[in-house]
Amino acid sequence: MKYDVSVNGREGQLSVEEARFEYRGVARDYSIAASGPGIYSVLMDGRSYQATLLSPETIQVEGRIYFVDVFDPRELRARSLAGSHEGRQNIAAQMPGKVVRVLVAKGDAVEKGQGLIVVEAMKMQNEMKSPKAGVVAEVKASDGATVAAGEILVVIE
Repeated sequence: MKYDVSVNGREGQLSVEEARFEYRGVARDYSIAASGPGIYSVLMDGRSYQATLLSPETIQVEGRIYFVDVFDPRELRARSLAGSHEGRQNIAAQMPGKVVRVLVAKGDAVEKGQGLIVVEAMKMQNEMKSPKAGVVAEVKASDGATVAAGEILVVIE
């Protein structure tokens, strides 16, 4: 199956067949197994990676955050609407943790992919990034605060 994808705003085509994929002209053999809720172990070319699904369009692999949009040619939705982030965007904690650092304040202008807040969960620090360019409408967490999974931390307009 072939998909048009956007990874951190870079367009490409992903082809997936059995245990092999090709992306941007590079082909790899892989296997994937769930290792927890929203956590996957990926084995590629003899190397193991941990991938965590932070939201339907955000994946963390080995500490790096990727914004991913996948466009299935069988879907009827318009491609131009698929990756749009319009209106208010809530940035929520993906798992319980502690806010290590708030990087923005209410009224700050932000770019897509800019860091907003750093949350430590399971001894790992995760930088939550803006899904779109906009203005910080609300900052609902402060340094040192304990947050629950799903709790809204920052709102972007």
